[in-house]
Amino acid sequence: VLNRRCVEAAVMTGLALNCSINKKSLFDRKHYFYADLPAGYQITQQRVPIAVNGSLSYSFCTDNKMSQMVTKTVRIKQIQLEQDSGKSLHDDTRSQTLVDLNRAGVGLMEVVMEPDMCCGEEAAAAVRELQLILQTLGSSQAVMAEGQLRVDANVSVHHPGEPYGVRTEVKNINSIRFLAKAVDYEIQRQIEELESGGTVLNETRAFDSKLGCTVPMRDKEGKQDYRFMPEPNLPPLILYDAKSLPANMDHQQVVNIDWIHERLPDLPSVKRAKLVERYGILPEHSFTLLNEDGLAEFFESVVKQTPMKPKKVIGWILNDLLSYLKQHSLTVKESPVSSFLLADLLNLLEKKEISSTAAKQVLAELWKGEGKTPLEIVKEKKLELIQDQKELEQICQAVIDGQENEVIMMVLG
Repeated sequence: VLNRRCVEAAVMTGLALNCSINKKSLFDRKHYFYADLPAGYQITQQRVPIAVNGSLSYSFCTDNKMSQMVTKTVRIKQIQLEQDSGKSLHDDTRSQTLVDLNRAGVGLMEVVMEPDMCCGEEAAAAVRELQLILQTLGSSQAVMAEGQLRVDANVSVHHPGEPYGVRTEVKNINSIRFLAKAVDYEIQRQIEELESGGTVLNETRAFDSKLGCTVPMRDKEGKQDYRFMPEPNLPPLILYDAKSLPANMDHQQVVNIDWIHERLPDLPSVKRAKLVERYGILPEHSFTLLNEDGLAEFFESVVKQTPMKPKKVIGWILNDLLSYLKQHSLTVKESPVSSFLLADLLNLLEKKEISSTAAKQVLAELWKGEGKTPLEIVKEKKLELIQDQKELEQICQAVIDGQENEVIMMVLG
């Protein structure tokens, strides 16, 4: 039975990716024998998928300082609805393979991109942007570590102006970082293979994250091997828009493309533009805010609680707090330094009650998560700035009086 929510999610994703939505799409059976597919076939959309001819714009940095942003576009060939398969778990120690069938038969949406990317960095940036879009739409939580978003990377090499070479498919990559490494490794492997007089095989490979390389899995099947046929249990999927929806039709029984389009939320690109316009921050900073889970919300929360200018707030978040988070492999949602505590700290700095150096010391103490407020730490560590000129003069005089020899040497020198 077709899941209505899956259809709505696919339409929503197609609209967000600038696709044309087919009002009539078809389901097919794709036959192959594999341990994680107990039925012996997979329901998919091989002939007429639900959405076609879209595009995805993505940006990435050309240097480590985030100062040079490059924006590119990858074409979306199609979006299709499928059944998910199970999961094979290979235990090398015991020389056995276990099969987890919990997700077999669950609805799956596949986004097929055209070969418009030329390196691992571009592939990683495109998939990260897609991940943000899916999370914004609610189409998927898209947590790669939990298998909610997986990537199959098709890689081939060729000389400029020549036809594409034989491609290999690196299956089920479950990390954006691993995706970049797998694509770059496979590109280099194929180049070295061809330059040494060898040939690239049309095969399916896996990425071994421990070794940092791809390894062969099996030969790649051709269309004829799958014996495609129309799916007999599912009729054509018919979608409507406001013009084509019959007056007497039960709205609960159909999917209205226009109704979904009207309810699309702001996409990541729009959110970035609003952050730049509202707070006057740099475009590259808006990318970092959205790319790190929960960081944009954290930033806006801090801004609301402090008179410090947003440009200075983002400096503290990106240069200081984010370095702690990355060092401990945490997201901002797991940080012991809440937006309230950071705002409290920045308020002390803005009022000139502490110096910038002292503020960094306080942040280091807050990171320990001992439940102290910034003000308590400042008083405990005696980090307050002294505003009384007479008190400062007395301190300076006491230092001079206690270091007579050094003072004499400085005067004589």
